[in-house]
Amino acid sequence: MREIQLSLNQTQKIRLQKALQKLESLHSKVNSDASVTVADTIPISLEDSILKGHGTAERNGEVVATVCGVVERVNMLVYVRSLRSRFKPEIGDIIVGRVVEVAQKRWKLEINFNQDAVLMLSSMNLPDGIQRRRTAVDELNMRNVFEENDVICAEVRNFQNDGSLQLQARSQKYGKLEKGQLLTVPPYLVKRQKQHFHHLVQYGVDLILGCNGFIWVGEHCDARDTVAEEQLNNTEEQNTKSTRVSENVPLETRRNICRVANAVRVLSTLGFSLTLEVILEAFNLSSTLNLGIDEMLVSEFHVLVAEKEAERRSSLTKKKR
Repeated sequence: MREIQLSLNQTQKIRLQKALQKLESLHSKVNSDASVTVADTIPISLEDSILKGHGTAERNGEVVATVCGVVERVNMLVYVRSLRSRFKPEIGDIIVGRVVEVAQKRWKLEINFNQDAVLMLSSMNLPDGIQRRRTAVDELNMRNVFEENDVICAEVRNFQNDGSLQLQARSQKYGKLEKGQLLTVPPYLVKRQKQHFHHLVQYGVDLILGCNGFIWVGEHCDARDTVAEEQLNNTEEQNTKSTRVSENVPLETRRNICRVANAVRVLSTLGFSLTLEVILEAFNLSSTLNLGIDEMLVSEFHVLVAEKEAERRSSLTKKKR
């Protein structure tokens, strides 16, 4: 477990340390054979021909780990997946980014990567929804769709020759994100899952877990294509309407957005993997204790979340037995 920078009293330190030790013991029991540290020997069958992948090396006829992580096997390939690493994009990853530049026939996005990603004008649906060639008029209207500092959700399409990413947004679930909060967490806390878009129906909140460590929490939006179509009609009229709509976001929805966002912040501070189940557990815990939104960021709540997570994982382990 990594060091946690919190202002704790002696009792809270003991409770937190006990909860983290319990989580670590549960993890080691489940992954006793898979977890390795630097210079650990990776058990393999000498009869089988293997391919040594990332995080492995050969020493004295044995395959050893060069990084701390979990041993993964894909057919003959053996590699070590590091537990803490920078964002390594793959094709199909769901990412959340912020527009930093509107260039010729493309938008450049900051995505928490060593290079800015590129979203081509031809890689997204036009506001009118018609499949046609992009014209000079479409290029002139690019700022009416996305402009600087807009937050966008998209998908990794491929890699360019210089190593940068090319994105695509050819679905209604992709597009501009409004009326919410953009959070930044370490990318290794967001695991690749089948579903990264979550609609919390009971709270009227959308939660998008970007693989690049950008997480969006905002008011639920049914169709973003409709918003893009309105943007194309008249920029000034759209800006006025956007301001008016944001003022009409229900107070309870705003509170729910802030509560979900604070749950993500707490889990990120503790170093827990971010999944919908864990986020909702922290959300419900704060509601059960009748804590204010600002009280979720105090040290005591961090300790309570760690103890609750240790209890949850312990019960899951017992059920599997």
